[in-house]
Amino acid sequence: MSTAVMNYAMIGGGKDSFIGGVHRKAAALDGRTRLVAGAFSSTPERSLESARAIGVPEDRAYGSWREMLSAEADREKHGRVDFVSIVTPNHMHFAPAKAALEAGFHVVCDKPFTLTPGEAEELIALADARNLVCAVTYNYTGFPMIRHAAELCRTGQLGTIRKVFVEYHQGWLATALESTGMKQAAWRTDPAKAGLGGSLGDIGTHAENLISFVTGLEIESLCADLTSFVHGRELDDDAAVLIRFADSIAKGVLTCSQVCVGEGNALSLRVYGDAGGLTWRLGSPDNLVVAPLEGDPITLTRGGDQLCDRAKLATRLPPGHPEGFIEAFANIYLGVVEAIEAKRSGCEPTGLGAEIPTATDGLRGVRFVETCVESAREGNRWVEFS
Repeated sequence: MSTAVMNYAMIGGGKDSFIGGVHRKAAALDGRTRLVAGAFSSTPERSLESARAIGVPEDRAYGSWREMLSAEADREKHGRVDFVSIVTPNHMHFAPAKAALEAGFHVVCDKPFTLTPGEAEELIALADARNLVCAVTYNYTGFPMIRHAAELCRTGQLGTIRKVFVEYHQGWLATALESTGMKQAAWRTDPAKAGLGGSLGDIGTHAENLISFVTGLEIESLCADLTSFVHGRELDDDAAVLIRFADSIAKGVLTCSQVCVGEGNALSLRVYGDAGGLTWRLGSPDNLVVAPLEGDPITLTRGGDQLCDRAKLATRLPPGHPEGFIEAFANIYLGVVEAIEAKRSGCEPTGLGAEIPTATDGLRGVRFVETCVESAREGNRWVEFS
């Protein structure tokens, strides 16, 4: 494995940003990336302040993402950044991602990928035309036990899949925090900045992606019930979705909510086939409970010898030493680095590079939100997913 270090720039994610900090820590974990430039805020002054706090050279702290991309594109080949990480609110994903791809930079973008399917399709076409990596940070796919769950499902070890449940519940928006001036709540509940979905776009897209990644099933149609429990809130803060899958007898149930008082970040996945079932919970991410049709359920542990190679590649520490959110996120960034190296060598990515969530996954997430909103607006009717 190469040990070369790639330089990257960040758009958004200033010094007080939770998600910006997560991205930086994850990218730095394996020593394969270096943050050297950024447009960290909407004003030059705050961007420079963040650069100083983060440790980015002042001459590469830019007042806008347009200025940054122009300046970095003009640098000598070995001095410019290798990729751009976009960690802005949703409405600020498309324009900088498009400009970065047009300038020849690989892109890592937070989710949901774009506000509309058309925007996502345009970015996919750009990345393909220029042979560039365009990844979306569905970071929960980075957990080793999620990758082992995918191996069990996709190799038929659960038999024919019948039922899939995914739940993602939080409680932090149980009151109208957006009316208090809290920035993170304000943009997530604003259709102009968040897009069509509230909880659906913010955490429901993670849940949809987890179903796809683990089971390999494609949604055929869905029926969605969206609710805004907090008075005056324009976007959903709770969603329940019934799912039918293409070319499969399987049925799915997806729920996501940000008004479940007492829940911090409760994500769980259950898959049941005619030969067995599995359960994974974010609260104990090192464990995967597998239940055979006959016999007692067993708990597999991250780092164990019985795990598949995909899970082992995503593991850093031996059993008994917990790994968690940052490590899973880091697997996405390490996979991006390996995918970029593969493209530069004219090879197909392998290992972690073959596992990264792509712009196509991002497009599916945007379509998922759009289809759920259509179903809810039309009286919770079943709508084909395309």
